[in-house]
Amino acid sequence: MKISPVISFSILVGFTASILVFVVGYLMNPEFIKTPSVYFYSIISGIVISLTSYFVFRVYIKNQFQKIYASIDQVFENNENYGETTQEKIENWITARSNEVKELKTTEAYRREFFGNLAHELKTPVFSVEGYILTLLEGGLEDENINRKFLKKAAKGVDRITKVIQDMDTITKIESGALKLDFKKVPLFDTINNVVSDLEDLAESKKITVEIIKPNVMELFVSGDKLKLEQVFTNLIANSIYYGNQEGTTKVIIKELRNKIEITIKDNGMGIPKNHLPRLFERFYRVEKSRDRNKGGSGIGLAIVKHIVEAHNQKINVESQTDIGTSFTFRLDKS
Repeated sequence: MKISPVISFSILVGFTASILVFVVGYLMNPEFIKTPSVYFYSIISGIVISLTSYFVFRVYIKNQFQKIYASIDQVFENNENYGETTQEKIENWITARSNEVKELKTTEAYRREFFGNLAHELKTPVFSVEGYILTLLEGGLEDENINRKFLKKAAKGVDRITKVIQDMDTITKIESGALKLDFKKVPLFDTINNVVSDLEDLAESKKITVEIIKPNVMELFVSGDKLKLEQVFTNLIANSIYYGNQEGTTKVIIKELRNKIEITIKDNGMGIPKNHLPRLFERFYRVEKSRDRNKGGSGIGLAIVKHIVEAHNQKINVESQTDIGTSFTFRLDKS
């Protein structure tokens, strides 16, 4: 039979007390041990002290366990996963830390790529401007056949640098919330027609036809910031012309929905491989390393488009197939 530790300890205390009574009695009066009642009193004292110890320790230990249980319950209340085993908790902790490390490595790779692309975007026009200016300073300035030509090229390089900086400033303000949109009632057809008209020379240079497909109504109005929407349409339509096929077609398709207007800009150009689509709206991301630089773009046009569309509480989607074409679709609230 297994005896409780509390009972064993109480018996030990009682036995010790009996011995102490006997020893104290002897020290006080050696003749005390010859008295028959000494054994009776020692045994009774041991039993009484044993019982007293048992109840005292039982109450004390019970209180301590209640405190421990209360602490455990508090821990469980603060831990949603208290039903997990220790091994599961360890495995979940390791998984969480591993995911954090992967995210940090991915973020670091994006950071390096971003600064590398930014440096290249600025380096190319800066070196060009430097080359033109040095040529002029070394004697070209007095040569009327080249001074104006080189100054124009230098000015073009400066314009490219300015555009990169302006676009970076725009996207930073949108992301930080510093740039407030001026929501008004915007005539959609008129806005798109103005953008297409501004890009007419670019389209003619590649003999690309820009076709606007719209509902059979006089005008549709949307709620938005007119200048920012013009920037969206300009970037998307210009991109479709840049990367469209020679003598190809760019279509601006407008559909009227119940409470929204859906706009799709579609081309029949080179298309974009599927593995590039998830990162297409990142700043300075390149499908081909020389693709946008050859066109003179800032490299963050699509990133600005995405942020402006999202600032209008909408989303933009892209679909593309290589050698077939690309389409960008987003919606705007009716006004």
